[in-house]
Amino acid sequence: MAKSTFYWDYCDHSFTIRTEFKCGVQFPKCVKKIDLNSDLGEWSNEKEAARDVAIMPFISSCNIACGGHSGDKNTLKATFALCKEFGVAAGAHPSFPDRENFGRKVMNLSPHELEASIRTQLDLFLELASATGVEMHHIKPHGALYNEAARNEEIASIMADLIKAEYPGIPVYLPPESVSIHVFKNRDIPVVNEVFSDRRYEDNYELRSRSFDDALIKDEEEVLEQIAGFVFHQKVKTVTEKHLPISAETICLHSDTPGSMLLAKSINEFLTNHDITITAP
Repeated sequence: MAKSTFYWDYCDHSFTIRTEFKCGVQFPKCVKKIDLNSDLGEWSNEKEAARDVAIMPFISSCNIACGGHSGDKNTLKATFALCKEFGVAAGAHPSFPDRENFGRKVMNLSPHELEASIRTQLDLFLELASATGVEMHHIKPHGALYNEAARNEEIASIMADLIKAEYPGIPVYLPPESVSIHVFKNRDIPVVNEVFSDRRYEDNYELRSRSFDDALIKDEEEVLEQIAGFVFHQKVKTVTEKHLPISAETICLHSDTPGSMLLAKSINEFLTNHDITITAP
């Protein structure tokens, strides 16, 4: 017998009765599969390393710091080992070379300096990945580099030209409706539309600056509501309560979000319980 379930309608903000709260006729736009990723290898102590271990069983891909904002040979090797153990796809997570600010501030680098820094980080990743039998599955810029490229065509072009020339065929995780994703697509570089489970969105699709107290979503119910919008409706609610169309192929959960270990488990269960396969793109 079909099971009726009370469901909070993301768009209408009202409770309705749905039959079998799963993908199908009730949610015709529902995605059938999606990637769940997390930024890992950013630890500097055993407690932070244990957090990565706890998150690994629930994700399908990860973005590993490779020396720019964080990470070194030891953290890379340890994270590669976890990827092999749990069958998680390993991606490189290059950033501005700014450990002091964790790569979260824009640096005024020349095109040559930025290109050289990104190349150094990606080559370190490849060197150690090859030595441990892991392939570079994807590339995802970190922090300020990710956000600045999303709005700055020059920064996006520097990255795109480097990746197309020296790392051909490697997919890049980028934000939908951004300058960067159009720059990469125009160069025929494979891209993956990335959305964030734990960050609020502005009306222009940009992530709300971390300078605002409400930039990060910490409440589990709110995180799952945002994910429901992504997978059931292909929409995201902005800070002004607008519901914008958005394409989601991978969902990010930041490992340093408070409660990330429990959130990873909850997100995984939410998706699998609704017949959505979690798999790397």
